[in-house]
Amino acid sequence: MNTQLDTSGITASLSQRTIARPAPGIIERNGLVDRYFYFLMALVVAAAVVAGFSRTIDRRLIHAVPVRPWVLYLHGTVFFGWVIFFVAQSALVRVRKVTLHRTLGWFGVALGVVIPVVGMWTAITMDRFEILHFHFIKASPFLSVQINSLAAFTTFFALAIVWRKRPEFHRRSILIASCMLTGAAFARLVGLSWESYPVDLLLLLGVLHDLLMTKRVHKVYLYGLPPLIAAQHIAMQLFLLAPPSWVRITNAILRVR
Repeated sequence: MNTQLDTSGITASLSQRTIARPAPGIIERNGLVDRYFYFLMALVVAAAVVAGFSRTIDRRLIHAVPVRPWVLYLHGTVFFGWVIFFVAQSALVRVRKVTLHRTLGWFGVALGVVIPVVGMWTAITMDRFEILHFHFIKASPFLSVQINSLAAFTTFFALAIVWRKRPEFHRRSILIASCMLTGAAFARLVGLSWESYPVDLLLLLGVLHDLLMTKRVHKVYLYGLPPLIAAQHIAMQLFLLAPPSWVRITNAILRVR
């Protein structure tokens, strides 16, 4: 009898301790910020895209004069489709619909494969269009920035597929890939010469999240961001300085003189 009473007492004590355990705070591990971080980042990416392109969509796309090449409309559909997909996938993880998240992920794989193809096609077509119709000669060296953004997206998108069964690696890779697609939107907000800085700010928010939650930087950021940012700097310098050798290469790609 005494043993049963003692056991009951221990069980009740443990139950009380469990109930009394405080809920995670706002910026603690598994707290409010940690649980909603990637969903909020998806919304920030979407907001940046909407804010940037809403400033030019009417005169450059809907009522554009002269009419833009049709690939630009395809480009807008595909890239905005990725933003919607990114938000939807982040929301599904947040509400714990993991099975649906994984199923929808295969649509994302197909969409992600199309993005660099359509993106490069659009970049070449529109840069040539800008030069021939508006005599914007800086469109030629700007190809370095466009190539770099698409290369960065493709790299981290591929890593996200490889790491699809490693959530901590996968989600950071998808975040980086998605952030790299915001450059064109930020260019419309802050100018071509400054577009990389707000993109990097988004990426550094991921680093800050890691430091707050785990007191260390995840390997995806630690090893992935330094070469990515260095490549951004090189690409931007090729655009701003427009060395003759690079201009000759881009003019050949664009088929302009």
